[in-house]
Amino acid sequence: MKPTLRLRDVIALTIGIIIGAGIFRTPSLVAGASSSETMMLAAWIIGGTLSIVGALCYAELASAEPGAGGDYHYLMRAFGPRPAFLYAWSRLAVIQSGSIALLAFIFGDYATALYSLGPYSNAIYAGLVVLAVTLLNCAGIYFGTRAQNWLTIAEVLGLLVIIVAGLLLVPEASPQPVVAGDASFGMMMVFVLLTYGGWNEAVYLSAELRDGRRRMGHAMILGLIMVAVLYLLVNLAYLRALSLGGMAASDAVAADVMDRAFGAGGAALMSAVIMVAALTSANATAITGARTGYALARTFPAFGWLARWDDKRGTPVNAFIAQGVIALLLVIGGSFSRDGFQSAVEYTAPVFWFFLLLMGIALFILRRRRGGAKPPFAVPLYPLLPAIFCLTSAYLLYASLAYAGLGAIIGAGVVAAGGILLIFLKPRTPEETR
Repeated sequence: MKPTLRLRDVIALTIGIIIGAGIFRTPSLVAGASSSETMMLAAWIIGGTLSIVGALCYAELASAEPGAGGDYHYLMRAFGPRPAFLYAWSRLAVIQSGSIALLAFIFGDYATALYSLGPYSNAIYAGLVVLAVTLLNCAGIYFGTRAQNWLTIAEVLGLLVIIVAGLLLVPEASPQPVVAGDASFGMMMVFVLLTYGGWNEAVYLSAELRDGRRRMGHAMILGLIMVAVLYLLVNLAYLRALSLGGMAASDAVAADVMDRAFGAGGAALMSAVIMVAALTSANATAITGARTGYALARTFPAFGWLARWDDKRGTPVNAFIAQGVIALLLVIGGSFSRDGFQSAVEYTAPVFWFFLLLMGIALFILRRRRGGAKPPFAVPLYPLLPAIFCLTSAYLLYASLAYAGLGAIIGAGVVAAGGILLIFLKPRTPEETR
């Protein structure tokens, strides 16, 4: 890997992967669990703050333990190759591929609303998205990151249109009461933190960012601050245009705001904005996901074919292909379920939060091994902030298990299959990996 990426490339990827379709749907769920406007807005501010706490923890890991593979590399250093293998296996077969599939289904749902391709229209569109982002990134890191930059710009402009429409173009809505007894701050935070999810993906590019040890934390934190400001403004726009009760009663808050501002044409414009947001996140997820496969192959010779790095294109081609094939299989499987998007969420979420909790624990282990030596970037207020990060991840693991269905069982089964496979695999020694 060569340090070819600029700071703005990684910031664009961070913003793009966070701002998926969630901000167009979860605010109504957050409003429904709120007892007041202040409580709802506070939840979004706290969510952004907790995400920045996580980014600070990752910034220390990136500066102290630099290397390809992001979380996989940190888990390898803290727990050894076998737990790290389970993470890389889960990321390839569940976390990233599942995320790409669910984002592709979001694109497919809204594309079908604009132009249907038949009974399996959403799955056809989803499959085309998986093919498009895979082929684009196989063409090279230049094409993948430049597309990401432009998609992020379009995505942010779409959010700005909603903000302007809600704050300036529509009359202020009359207050509507929220159903009594629905207030739950814990439930609000589940939805809010899921909407902020994805900020940690940037570390998978730390080996390719110029001066990555020093600047990776800056990239994640700047990206998160920008997203938090956008999220707060867009929720203020929703509140003004619909009121708290109107938000809670709406299944499509952004579409309702655009309809009030622009009439029937607003719904079509909103569909286009959400499609761009889903495509942006899918492309960013594909870019970071393939890097784990590359790192896995460097440790376990049986996966050596994933380690092929195309120097000319600056990309792990085989890892992209493997990831794309798995995501396509998930899209095909999701096409036979009642709700492909929901199935993909259930399949992905519990596994994701389990390993994020392990990442917080890894920070404590690696800090203790270093003794008194401080890395180029040390998380402030240690051990308080890392402890908050661990507790937040543990709570979201519990919540995702409490509300997940069959998809979570299937995801856990895939992880267990990786554990069985691990019995027959022999990792390289650290000397052989260097």
